[in-house]
Amino acid sequence: MSTTTTAAGTRTVDGVEVPQPGTYVFDDAHTSIEFTGKHMMISKIRGRFEDFSGQIVVDEDPSRSGAEVEIKAGSLSTRNEQRDGHLRSPDFLDVEAYPVISFSSNRLEHAGGNRWKAFGSLTVRDITKDLVLDVEFGGMARSPFGQTIAFFSGSVELDREEFGMTWNQALEAGGWLVGKKVRIEIETEAILQEDETV
Repeated sequence: MSTTTTAAGTRTVDGVEVPQPGTYVFDDAHTSIEFTGKHMMISKIRGRFEDFSGQIVVDEDPSRSGAEVEIKAGSLSTRNEQRDGHLRSPDFLDVEAYPVISFSSNRLEHAGGNRWKAFGSLTVRDITKDLVLDVEFGGMARSPFGQTIAFFSGSVELDREEFGMTWNQALEAGGWLVGKKVRIEIETEAILQEDETV
């Protein structure tokens, strides 16, 4: 494995730019976890989670890097109280019984350029499914406060019924009120924990 380090703090490993090793913690103020689903087969409903935590551990060998994300399910918001209440109910996330959504990954596969596949598992309503998150590394920078920041984004499409969320309502014209597929998108500025830098 051939490695060189750039002035920006990134490394080039076997010709691929990656972050320097260490633990990167999500900066809550500059991180978003959003979801999109279909309504009445046509329109999109967009929402976000407001309460979460996460970290990315970058290994000397990038393929062995991992991530841990924990989301408070009840913190979802679609800017509509009635809809949010339904999404929090037992028909969907059942947040009183299952307050936490979690994601864990411990293996990466290079997908070309700055793109990677993160192999991991997602737990919703105590149901755990393996999935592959599409990840992009956006580079690194030094903040005005002296922190080393790495920029990441990730996305995945899920079938909500695989996690026990099967509620729906048939439409008179055919089809269903709520789409089965949900797209999750994460954008984060993650702060390198300097005392853990390898």
